[in-house]
Amino acid sequence: QVQLVESGGGLVHVGGSLRLSCVASGTISRINSMGWYRQAPGKQRELVGLVTGAGSHYGDSVKGRFTVSRDGAKNKLYLQMNSLKPEDTAVYSCNTDGFLDSDYNSFDQWGQGTQVTVSS
Repeated sequence: QVQLVESGGGLVHVGGSLRLSCVASGTISRINSMGWYRQAPGKQRELVGLVTGAGSHYGDSVKGRFTVSRDGAKNKLYLQMNSLKPEDTAVYSCNTDGFLDSDYNSFDQWGQGTQVTVSS
């Protein structure tokens, strides 16, 4: 079983910065990807930043302002958010997928989410 725990959300003023962290624990043989997604009230969940074997990928609305990074040795994922805007207000959730063991039993796990609120 894989668990994800996020931290770092909170309230910040427009133009400010926040750093989110996510740590994966449990029986993990290999992680294929780790990413951040967000969902604002009344809107669909959208990609924020994703790290795969091919590199990092970002949602269009955060390019140039947010940076996603991964510490592979510690199964940790970070999201540095700069120049925050009110429209960045949402619940941010961490996701990871990969394999539990050498038999390629797979997992796809979500964290509980952390609230980010940007006030104007």
